[in-house]
Amino acid sequence: MARRRAAALGGVLSIAWVLLPLPPARAATISLACSALGIELTLCTEAARQWGSDTGNDVKIVSTPNSATERLALYQQILSARGSDIDVYQIDVIWPGLLGDHLVDLAPLMGGAEAQNFPSLIEAATVDGELKAMPWFADAGLLYYRADLLAAYGAEPPATWDELTETARTVMDGERAAGNRDMWGFVFQGRAYEGLFCNALEWIDSYGGGTVVDETGAVTVDNPEAAAALTTAAGWVDTITPKGVLNYAEEESRGVFQSGQAVFMRNWPYAYALANAPESQVAGKVEVVPLPHGPEGHPTGTLGGQLLAVSRYSNHPELAADLVRYLTSQEVQKRRALEGGFNPTIEALYDDPDLKAKLPYLEAMAETFAHAVARPSAVTKDKYNRVSNAVFNAVHDVLSGGAEPEAALGHLAGELNRIKRRGW
Repeated sequence: MARRRAAALGGVLSIAWVLLPLPPARAATISLACSALGIELTLCTEAARQWGSDTGNDVKIVSTPNSATERLALYQQILSARGSDIDVYQIDVIWPGLLGDHLVDLAPLMGGAEAQNFPSLIEAATVDGELKAMPWFADAGLLYYRADLLAAYGAEPPATWDELTETARTVMDGERAAGNRDMWGFVFQGRAYEGLFCNALEWIDSYGGGTVVDETGAVTVDNPEAAAALTTAAGWVDTITPKGVLNYAEEESRGVFQSGQAVFMRNWPYAYALANAPESQVAGKVEVVPLPHGPEGHPTGTLGGQLLAVSRYSNHPELAADLVRYLTSQEVQKRRALEGGFNPTIEALYDDPDLKAKLPYLEAMAETFAHAVARPSAVTKDKYNRVSNAVFNAVHDVLSGGAEPEAALGHLAGELNRIKRRGW
């Protein structure tokens, strides 16, 4: 009898234990490395805190170097050590190939949200069939022009590089004859660095000369269209373009254009607000269009921008992916565009009336992103920096008159194939 009562009591206790409420789940802390600069940091922090409030989790913003080179070195150090210090990384559009082995495939975790983005951005974020990051904001090369000067000379924004050359020379000569002897026709980024690779890729792709290395890993740069593109560009130097362009990066180009000494400029979208700021000498006189193309080519612009990726060594990969999904959502991207001028990666936002009123260049950006060309970083992976160095040094030689385009491209193709033999 006593044994039966004990058994019955034990059963009651077992049932009571099952029915007791479970303790609340402890909040997780997700570490997010985003830019440490001004409005970008502010907007990142605000959106991350909103996600934390909505989900009951915490987000820790990790300070990173301002220099992209230093930031990449820090990321590589942490990831190579399989460190879990950072869950979500803000990465450059050319880094998925370099870091991809350490990053989570986000495709199964985004619920199809990636399909809202421009295909060129998803292509840049995809390595070996896996989505290594989600697009956050985008850049691409644009053509800036002095609308007042083109109107004065009865000219239209150029559709081809030949038209740009002709219009630049006409306006430059006219302005010099009128007394502005410092006027030039066209400025771009001609220093031997990554920016020159971006310019050169735009010239070559817009002539139908390919992307230097194609999606299969084949070296394709040695072709007549690429040679024609570089011949055109070399012809600008010291005619419609100052010889000093061989030492220009983005800010040097902007300085010449914004001081009123150039008709056209190739630059990234950031320059629009600065060129039209009250203190600018060309404020209210600057407009943008997609970059020109070659005779048989198409408009293009080298793809730039930033992505968000999740570390394979995160202790909370699914939560980290949910944070990425929220930060790259239409709602957050619209707010970042309105408040910080960051170009959305989601196609539908380019038809948003609020954004079109705030950012007049969005129409040009949408057309550019539709034809944007990605640098061959995903396919060349950790060899990308060597590829880029080889390309911009070869192109710099052509622009400075040290090599003929055909010979330079033949030598470049040989160098790239030697790099390839060690494996992309």
